[in-house]
Amino acid sequence: MAVVSIRIDEKTKEMMKRLSYINWSEVIRGAISERILAEETRKRRLNPDWLSEAVEITEKIRRPSPGWSSTEEIRRWREQRK
Repeated sequence: MAVVSIRIDEKTKEMMKRLSYINWSEVIRGAISERILAEETRKRRLNPDWLSEAVEITEKIRRPSPGWSSTEEIRRWREQRK
């Protein structure tokens, strides 16, 4: 494990002292891990190479549906709601 130091204001330190039963190191490690996961997830969603690959795969597996009309299907579902 590596050691990382942070600075906090005195008020926060006093509040942490009052809640001394909390393992603050674990809380901070958890918060850092969550942030790393969120950032990695965000980067994955925005990767243009992966998006292009997904489009290619979708185009390969897409097949025409003869006789099916999206407009008619939507109209049929709307009529059923009435």
